[in-house]
Amino acid sequence: MNHRILSLNATLASAFAGTALWAADPQYHFIKEIPIAGSAQWDYLTIEPEFHRLFVSHAGKVDVVDVTTGTIVGSIENTPGVHGIALAPKLGRAFTSNGQEAKASIVDLKTLKTIAKVSTGANPDCILYAESQNEVYTFNGRGKSATVFDPESGKVITTIDLGGKPEFAVADGKAGRAYVNLEDKSEVVAIDLKSHQVVAHWPIAPGEAASGMAIDLEHHRLFLGCDNKKMVMLDSTTGKVLATVPIGAGVDANAFDPGTQLAFSSNGEEGTTTIAKEVGDKLTVVQTLKTVVGARTMTIDPMTHLIYLPAPTPSFRVLVYGMNP
Repeated sequence: MNHRILSLNATLASAFAGTALWAADPQYHFIKEIPIAGSAQWDYLTIEPEFHRLFVSHAGKVDVVDVTTGTIVGSIENTPGVHGIALAPKLGRAFTSNGQEAKASIVDLKTLKTIAKVSTGANPDCILYAESQNEVYTFNGRGKSATVFDPESGKVITTIDLGGKPEFAVADGKAGRAYVNLEDKSEVVAIDLKSHQVVAHWPIAPGEAASGMAIDLEHHRLFLGCDNKKMVMLDSTTGKVLATVPIGAGVDANAFDPGTQLAFSSNGEEGTTTIAKEVGDKLTVVQTLKTVVGARTMTIDPMTHLIYLPAPTPSFRVLVYGMNP
């Protein structure tokens, strides 16, 4: 009798443990796709959660999608070789990095009309708005530099020599730092936002040639998507590598959801997205989500927890995935 009770208790405990684990680590699934007409030429995409708009770099322009209806509501035109989009909602402005013309566009967020263009270094790739300093950074791939300019006047403030090819970057206003991957050096560079000086070069081994980057601002963690099929979690205060997990091939973007403490890696060559859970200094893969081959970049809506991944075949579209209820 006692053995049966113990066995039943063990079974119930196991079941409850499984339920708790599922609740802590929700599984993602396909929800819908948003068709976008035209050729499959794209790079980054950015969400504007408050107004439910998705900005998708696409074939020399940026298409703006209402994610509630799945329809294109406008476009930012004349952005040759566009890579990234940064938003400054309080200023009512957006910024694009136009790789083919070595310029950044300053755009009216309401009308989507270009106000001005700013000359940058060669092949501006990632672009970010550092709200704490009210400055825009373009990270110039061939120029191996960062161009810093005023978001209102467009005046170039300085050019920062990075010593390597930059890929993606993020900013931490409270820490007064920006962080950028140097893909050809397998390093992360830390930049002081006030002085515009490079203050650290951090090796990312065992990671190599990181492209994607995301940040957990509260816990000071960087998540790097590396070419050798690893996601590296780095302490953004010390540069110490804390953990690594395996991912698929062809990563080009990462995302982090502060609401769920999940980190994401979009693996374009394998058509998967790796989802890992951050707990303290540990990082654990909780799901390998099947997507589409070629879906190599991504963004996340922190309000809805939906993730968006552009996919090239059979026609260009944005795939939307969400958590199980």
